[in-house]
Amino acid sequence: MKTFFTFLFIFAIIISCSNTTSQQTMENTQNQNLKTAYFASGCFWCVEAIYESLDGVTNVVSGYAGGHTQNPTYESSNTGTTGHAEAIKVIYNPKKISFSDLIDVYFASQDPTQVNGQGNDKGSQYRSILFYQNETEREIMLTKKDALSKNINAPIAAEIQKFKGFWEAEAYHQNYVKLHPNQPYVKGVSLPRLNRFKKTCPLNLKQKLK
Repeated sequence: MKTFFTFLFIFAIIISCSNTTSQQTMENTQNQNLKTAYFASGCFWCVEAIYESLDGVTNVVSGYAGGHTQNPTYESSNTGTTGHAEAIKVIYNPKKISFSDLIDVYFASQDPTQVNGQGNDKGSQYRSILFYQNETEREIMLTKKDALSKNINAPIAAEIQKFKGFWEAEAYHQNYVKLHPNQPYVKGVSLPRLNRFKKTCPLNLKQKLK
């Protein structure tokens, strides 16, 4: 569904489709007080908007991760053959929001039991993945996932993978919900998902999306 609307948007504008590679084994932000986290949870337009709404998150970047090919693109990842999922890079201030909080947001903002997708966005490119950069993050992920599974008495679909690299998505995907609030997919899927999350989120939210 999202692919159809995206093609319409691509044909409507002229952009540079050069893909900025931001692969790294462990990213150091310019500000040493900030940290990064990487998640996949369905459409990256949706997930980017959710994490952007959190106080303590300074920036969110949409991209691709979890696959076996170099320099993935939106078109190649949508084939389901690259192994990559639509993912986000979250840059956050750990003095304002903890990594544990980010994991709580992750599970609270999706259907944690859906395999290979969220809602009508289905396929391995929309699967849920938690990427850990160290053993502390891995333990937090495992503990939270296990506790949720016991709480709802159901298996949790999210994979837990060691972070190996992240490729920034094409420019037209960044800040998509903020820039295109009237786009059909955004109105019908992204914003309702964001608003459902906001109603139940126990964390401090920004006054508006950046």
